[in-house]
Amino acid sequence: MSTTTKVQIDTKTFVRFWLVIIGFIAVGYFLYKASFGLSIIFAALFFALAISPLIRRLGSIFKSKGRGLPIAISYIIVVGFIITFCSIVIPTVANESIKFFRNLPTMITTATEHAGFIDDLGNSLGIENLQGELTQIVTKFSDGMVNNFGDILTSSINSIASFFAVVILALVLAFFMLTEGPKILDRIYGYFGNGKNARRTQHVIGRLATTVSKYVSSAITVGLINACATSIAAFIICLIFHISPELAIPFGLITGVFSLIPMFGSFIGGAIVALLLGFNAMWAGIAFIIYTIVYLQIEANIISPKIQGKGMNLPALIVLSAVTIGVYTFGLAGAIISIPIAGCIKVLIEEYGSDLMDDGKINASNFKPTAEEKAESKRIADFAKEENIIPKK
Repeated sequence: MSTTTKVQIDTKTFVRFWLVIIGFIAVGYFLYKASFGLSIIFAALFFALAISPLIRRLGSIFKSKGRGLPIAISYIIVVGFIITFCSIVIPTVANESIKFFRNLPTMITTATEHAGFIDDLGNSLGIENLQGELTQIVTKFSDGMVNNFGDILTSSINSIASFFAVVILALVLAFFMLTEGPKILDRIYGYFGNGKNARRTQHVIGRLATTVSKYVSSAITVGLINACATSIAAFIICLIFHISPELAIPFGLITGVFSLIPMFGSFIGGAIVALLLGFNAMWAGIAFIIYTIVYLQIEANIISPKIQGKGMNLPALIVLSAVTIGVYTFGLAGAIISIPIAGCIKVLIEEYGSDLMDDGKINASNFKPTAEEKAESKRIADFAKEENIIPKK
């Protein structure tokens, strides 16, 4: 004996169900199509938060000039550094690479001129003058690389132009975020009123911004120390091995910028510099590798703990996982922003996690604002009155 159960669904429920499904699909499609634009906006927001400490420091110096002058000076510093880095590092890497490929046949010939076993090996394989054949192959390869270097640069112009267009757009967006963002936030806070939940939301947003800005400030400080130490070490190595000491500053810029990449950036930068030094003298590259290993130990155990303190107190597993996800999602930029994002998630868990675990909803009853946050809330309330903003009840 079999029984059947009929489930009746009214038309409204059926339509509502499919509207929800279609809505999720539409939102997902929109996020997919707008992912590149959203990435630019996110990069602009990250940049705006990153230079906020510099703007505040300059604002304390130029107190009577408002925010306009500190923002302008900060932009001049950042854009000036980008232009300086590109104008110094890129030509240096290109020149050293061309010099290496030009000298490669001579280096191979010098290294193998007394290696008679090469010709003996060739004779055993039925190849006469194997050493000469290898030299000709290396010469053709080197000439091809030198001759095609200009074509490679030319073919890269479109990609470089597109990259700088994106950078300029992100800088413009960040500029508007810095100039108009505080007023927009004040209006939003004004609509929420001055209750405990509103003050707590303001407090959490402030903590998130502080997490990003502090991390970037400490990372830049460590990068500057790395750049200075590398320049000094490279200068000494260049003098010892009779290499142009002018390479010291570009090499310092390379390691300083790569050190912004968490965990592996300093080693990657050091490896690049060692390779470029090795193009001139093999033992110079080896000497710099030894320096890099020693310096990384000092940086990890002395410099970073002193400057960054305990940082965001994230376990190594979380840091490595965040960096891995960031690299495979957004490349090198993802590696840079992955740790601040992980720190922001930690802040959200600290602020709201216990409330959600206690009663299943966010509760602001235990939140006690500091004196600075009370003053900020009063300022926002006064701003709301001046702008005729009616707080949401």
